Amino acid sequence: MITNKTSVDVAFSDIACGGAFGDVPRERPCLRCDAVFWSEGFGERICRRCKGLSAWRNAVPVSPGGAFRRR
Repeated sequence: MITNKTSVDVAFSDIACGGAFGDVPRERPCLRCDAVFWSEGFGERICRRCKGLSAWRNAVPVSPGGAFRRR
C-alpha cells in the first residue's frame, strides 16, 4: 500500500516522535564560567557549581550595570 504524505505530515511526525535533534545528554561548556560539565540536554547550560553560587540563586547580574531600575 502506498501512502501519500505531505510535507506537513512528515514535519508533524518528526515533532511527535521525540525531542529536538540536538537535545542529547553530553558534555557542554558552562555559559557562566566556561567549565565543561555533563549536561542532560541543551536547555541545561549552567554548571552545578555556578548554580550553587549566591549570585545565581539571588539573580545578581554578572557585570555591573547589567541591570538597572527605572524610576
